[in-house]
Amino acid sequence: MVTTTPLEEELSRLAGAVPDPELPAVTLEELGVLRGVHVLGPGRVRVELTPTYTGCPGIEAMASDVERVLHEHGMADVAVVTVLSPAWTTDDITEEGRRKLAEFGIAPPRPQKADGPVPLTLAIRCPHCGSTDTELLSRFSSTACKALRRCVTCREPFDHFKEL
Repeated sequence: MVTTTPLEEELSRLAGAVPDPELPAVTLEELGVLRGVHVLGPGRVRVELTPTYTGCPGIEAMASDVERVLHEHGMADVAVVTVLSPAWTTDDITEEGRRKLAEFGIAPPRPQKADGPVPLTLAIRCPHCGSTDTELLSRFSSTACKALRRCVTCREPFDHFKEL
């Protein structure tokens, strides 16, 4: 059983509220990349982040932003480490994060359940008009974790956060 102190909870809240550098509509907590905050001693804290994929260029900006926020709140020694196991999946995105992605114009990833049969869902819903009549334009978009799609109904292009 992992116990957290009130200070760790507060620092986790602060670190978790940092916006993702590539998707500023969602926070690190909502994206599910903040894995832990551990106070090591007075003014010393270790923060664990898991990138959305190995080699994600955003992890450096995330670490820098978390360090800055925690320094501003009195932590003199902030160590941000990358944790690769367990690997991040799109199931780590919170419901609030999925809602915000759609509001931001990015189709959120479909939930992937590891237990039981996998439902066959082929449709990607347009975040602009809600239509499921969409087409793939490119497997890669502004970042490797997104694909570029277009809605056949409203003709608007949009990013789709790919399922991992």
